[in-house]
Amino acid sequence: SAFDIGERPIYFISSNPHSVVNMLSGFALRREKELVRFLREGGDADLQAEYTDIQAHQVSSNRENFLYYVLKKYLQAPQGREAWEEREREESLCGIRHVDSHHVFDVAAQIIELRALCSDWLDPRLRVPGIERIAQSDGVILNIDYPLGMGAYHILSQIAASVGLFRGVYMLGKAATLNGRIGDVMIPNVVHDEHSRNTYLFNNTFTAARVRPYLVYGAVLDNQKAITVRGTFLQNQRYMDVFYDEGYTDIEMEAGPYLSAVYEAMRPRRYPRNEIVNLYPIPFDIGIIHYASDTPFSKGQNLGAQNMSYFGMDPTYAATVTVLRRILELEVSNI
Repeated sequence: SAFDIGERPIYFISSNPHSVVNMLSGFALRREKELVRFLREGGDADLQAEYTDIQAHQVSSNRENFLYYVLKKYLQAPQGREAWEEREREESLCGIRHVDSHHVFDVAAQIIELRALCSDWLDPRLRVPGIERIAQSDGVILNIDYPLGMGAYHILSQIAASVGLFRGVYMLGKAATLNGRIGDVMIPNVVHDEHSRNTYLFNNTFTAARVRPYLVYGAVLDNQKAITVRGTFLQNQRYMDVFYDEGYTDIEMEAGPYLSAVYEAMRPRRYPRNEIVNLYPIPFDIGIIHYASDTPFSKGQNLGAQNMSYFGMDPTYAATVTVLRRILELEVSNI
């Protein structure tokens, strides 16, 4: 049944259309035999070997992440057509609704009613103490496929005007790193925004200690300084040298506009320009996690030059686990 999202506490997540839903619905985990059969019939020797090694504990890769990756391949194949309908039906049973974009922004979204989640279906990493109490929650997760640039500001500012209470605003997505390697995770607490020319200081609810238990291969760097650029095409060596000299190591395209919208959610006026803005008094959670998809100081080390699709599952799901555990812990403690 429909409900008024404006009357419910909201956790806003800007991420992607798949990782949050996969972890909360558990659909792939209940289809393991089907997915392994598809893998064996499909003839992908590398993936078959990886699954065998995971089962034999020969590699550190996470079994659940692997199944989420195979599910994506399965749903794209002719054999997976029936599974699409099954997945939609099972997701609706655990409170997950997909909202398509019909107007301006081509951004997929999901509305997830926390009280409808089936705790037995959750990814094992999400079973926080007291999770059975989630059935009494009135909280809602609004997850969107992260937009680029000022689109982030417009979307979040419109949502902020429509909801009664934010309990958290979380962003997870790809970024370029000037001091890490592909697959590393960066957690900033300073963001300089090239759109507004503001430097935002904020209390990032996440730390390296929260992410590290769930990251298998990369490193986690916290207390980073991020810069939100207008576009990757404009970046060059001299430009990035200036960032690096100023201590900015995390280059991305959404955090600044999102924080401009967060400022307006707290104060009844337009965000300033060319100022140092203190967001520490914000009365709700702010969490930003970036994972490195690009090392612009190294030639050939980026998503275009390397197929990072399976390797990228590790930081993507480590970040997703961290965000969802935080939300579930907050909700359980509020009940």
